[in-house]
Amino acid sequence: MKHLIIPLLCASLSTFAQQPSSNTYTLADAPRYSEETGYGYDLTDTPTKGSNVPFFFSVRVPDGNYKVTVRLGSKKKAGVTTVRGESRRLFVENLPTKKKQFVEKTFMVNKRTPRISDKESVRIKLREKHKLNWDDKLTLEFNGDAPVCESISIEPADSSVITVFLCGNSTVVDQDNEPWASWGQMITRFFDAGVCVANYAESGESANTFIGAGRLKKALTQMKAGDYVFMEFGHNDQKQKGPGKGAYYSYMTSLKTFIDEARLRGAHPVLVTPTQRRTFNDEGRIYDTHEDFPEAMRWLADKEDVPLIDLNEMTRTLYEAMGPENSKRAFVHYPAGTYPGQTKDFADDTHFNPYGAYEIAKCVMEGIKKAVPALATHLKDAATFDPARPDSLDSFHWNDSPFTEIEKPDGN
Repeated sequence: MKHLIIPLLCASLSTFAQQPSSNTYTLADAPRYSEETGYGYDLTDTPTKGSNVPFFFSVRVPDGNYKVTVRLGSKKKAGVTTVRGESRRLFVENLPTKKKQFVEKTFMVNKRTPRISDKESVRIKLREKHKLNWDDKLTLEFNGDAPVCESISIEPADSSVITVFLCGNSTVVDQDNEPWASWGQMITRFFDAGVCVANYAESGESANTFIGAGRLKKALTQMKAGDYVFMEFGHNDQKQKGPGKGAYYSYMTSLKTFIDEARLRGAHPVLVTPTQRRTFNDEGRIYDTHEDFPEAMRWLADKEDVPLIDLNEMTRTLYEAMGPENSKRAFVHYPAGTYPGQTKDFADDTHFNPYGAYEIAKCVMEGIKKAVPALATHLKDAATFDPARPDSLDSFHWNDSPFTEIEKPDGN
């Protein structure tokens, strides 16, 4: 269930109208989004001019990658703006502008629907029915201490843009609602406009169920030579029991399918070992809960000559550096009443909050630098990150989106 919450930090707002025969939406009296207009304010009440709330703007577009340019700023006031796209993918982070100052930011947004062909669609889950990632619109969220935007331009991306397809579970997925988050929706912030991230991950998925639901097949319809396919599975795969199941059986077979299908299209597969769970022993060390699944992935990477990002080891280092108590601040650990409708404490040692997801995205970024140097040339603001020296939570500033969810993601 989704609940509208009142942001603790204020925001300012401008309205939008579409210039005739143009892909640019400028400040004016825009309508509410409707099927007739195909663009406009969406999801929340349309704020009045000068009001202090985050807002959403949607445009109906076909599946594909889109070049989005936002002109942030205002003639009337200073601003601090964060821009997210679709299901809370982070693109612009806390950008300050002075009064009468304007800054343009360009980034790539992937948009998709479940349709694979006239006869087939992705079998999305009930909880995904209202995810912004799966509808027929490209939606932008303007948030921050004082979000200000003069115009938005949306146009199809050039064919030279590299798509990075993310395949995984709830530790990778674009989480729609606070306080949940995953690294897949944070890594977008660190790529330049030469790369578009298409996050196909979903909570509760294992490598074989991801394929069975048609998620890989849908990604393959969008894939081209030079793209990348990142695979992080293991949390849910290890729970599967019975003949043919296990790390060196169905798990490895499914991962080999991803690798072969990617290579068949000239794309580059990348294996990512599963994030650790927050499981400390009495000595303050993380003990392994993934059995032999990470090691099986390492073996397969070596055998198939596939780049490997060892997120399992990096998150071990990260959590141990934070310590048993402070590491809770990277996960969904909140007392009852922190969020609307939350009657019980959140104490989830698998799923991250935005700060934790952001730190893990930085781990992935370091893994890209070491294992996928060609892709690393598209990283921006990519200062070296040492998982043994995590950023302070006090240095991380996140304005909550207007929607929360008290139901935990599928999987554990």
